[in-house]
Amino acid sequence: MNKLLKRSLLLAIFVATLSHSLFSASQISLSQIPLPKSSGFNNSELLTQSSNSFIPVEQAYQLAVSIEGQQLRFDWTIADGYYLYRDRFKFNAVDPSSQLSAPTFETGKVKWDDYFEADLEVYYHSTIVTLPFNTDAQQIELQIESQGCADAGLCYPPYKQWVTVDLASGTVDISTTPSASAQRGNMNAESPDAPLTLAWILLFALAGGMILNLMPCVFPVLSIKALSFTRTHLSDRSKQIHGLAYTAGVVSSFVAIAVVMLALRSAGEAVGWGFQLQSPAFIIALIYLFFVMGLAFSGYLEIGTGLMSMGQSSNTDDEGLTSSFLTGVLATTVASPCTAPFMGPALGFAVSQSAATALLVFAVIGLGMALPFILLTWIPGLSQRLPKPGQWMDTFKQFLAFPLYMTAVWLIWVAGRQTSIDVVAGVIIGLILIAMAIWLWKLDEAAGIKASKPTLTKLLAGASLVAAIAIPGFGLSGDDQEVRWETYSPERLSELRDAGKPVFINLTADWCITCLANEKVALSSEEFYQALQDNGITYLKGDWTHSDPGITQLLNEHQRSGVPLYLLYPQGSGKAQILPQILLPAIITDALNSVK
Repeated sequence: MNKLLKRSLLLAIFVATLSHSLFSASQISLSQIPLPKSSGFNNSELLTQSSNSFIPVEQAYQLAVSIEGQQLRFDWTIADGYYLYRDRFKFNAVDPSSQLSAPTFETGKVKWDDYFEADLEVYYHSTIVTLPFNTDAQQIELQIESQGCADAGLCYPPYKQWVTVDLASGTVDISTTPSASAQRGNMNAESPDAPLTLAWILLFALAGGMILNLMPCVFPVLSIKALSFTRTHLSDRSKQIHGLAYTAGVVSSFVAIAVVMLALRSAGEAVGWGFQLQSPAFIIALIYLFFVMGLAFSGYLEIGTGLMSMGQSSNTDDEGLTSSFLTGVLATTVASPCTAPFMGPALGFAVSQSAATALLVFAVIGLGMALPFILLTWIPGLSQRLPKPGQWMDTFKQFLAFPLYMTAVWLIWVAGRQTSIDVVAGVIIGLILIAMAIWLWKLDEAAGIKASKPTLTKLLAGASLVAAIAIPGFGLSGDDQEVRWETYSPERLSELRDAGKPVFINLTADWCITCLANEKVALSSEEFYQALQDNGITYLKGDWTHSDPGITQLLNEHQRSGVPLYLLYPQGSGKAQILPQILLPAIITDALNSVK
């Protein structure tokens, strides 16, 4: 592939990323970006910047406190569509003489949390926490902390409240500000956090951007770019210019992401870093990108070497600078799934500030990411310390392919969590088709064919790439398909047969290729379901993917040792008709229409 094609490919990837984010604004839910405790922002600051569809934290989680003997009862009423984390509750006594025992929680609902990337126990609608205590004072004062999120995607920062209970009268005062005793520093727990200044936030942004280079999605790109110094004869001045071009590519890409984020926020969305990862289509595009980059690093594909070089093979300096700029764009694109330490406070700050401040924070993150490369280009002593070129560089480049492959695997897992196993299978098939397309493309080169017109192998290669893009889309479009069958059980079959109703049974398994082919070809069309409805036939499906004695018994009754098996019981009390193992639409439709 020539240089123009390489550059056009990368620009198309990045522009498509931004365009997809803009055009899908109405479908993007809010990113789960809880502000760290150290950020020091209150909830009203966050919500004034957020969508008006989200209610203030004090309305989302309303607290009532009562005293029952030697224990306090905390009763939270949770608004519909919101929930509280069990493990985010904290209780601390203001007076050191007051002793608190372990709180007692109700059993909540376990759900997968995208931000913490774990199965966490949460509470919907309401929950009660009881807290035993022991004190000789006439009143007890507590600091309590909780955190919750909305199903639509927004996560509130940790919410602190101060509760004062008069033990004699039983009166309770709940406040969002600490009492005088708490302000004097008499608390056992940590004191309220001080707000971070803009200078500290920018320092965090710079540090987070630098650490981002160590992430497995970015480190290979930076390494190859840095090692390209050893292969170029450019002057120190030219290297510095290339370093600035790379920096411009990184910073401008971060700023472009911030602009998209701000545009979505102005349209009513509250989004932050990583919002594009909520789109399965974007995840799949990243999977393909990392896989292709891994193939390039492995030496199986040449695309990418020009983008990650210093441009030393270019005929003009302008072409070389373009290559360095696009390398920065590429580095930012592959960094989108990663969040480095220290980036959390900076990003949390950015999403709650004005447009100018948010753009500044994102630009500094980009500057931090480009800083190692700037140092290499502007401090000659550092670049001179790089190892001398040799065969080891090719070996090292091949080794760096494996973090890229692992990142692709991780993103496949993310896509599976967002969608279904069908989409995962489609993505894996797409990766195989990409590899086959590359193999077909290289066949002509291996044979020394330089045809001016497309050859059959190149046409097949193009068709493979089209199929690689289209196949996962079929899985995405079928995620919300209605279940139009019942699960097979001997009891359900007996019930239907005793009532004299016709029944169609499909015994299948996920590992049965013939079963899957029949379902796609003959058992998923509207004509099939219409025939079932017209003839009053109940559709039972038995999944033999895992061992099921009931299905095994039915197979044995009809002298079968495996699936597929298709049985059609007529109306009344007749015996089942065994249909062919290879089904066509006409065969199944005729059989269903003859059931009466």
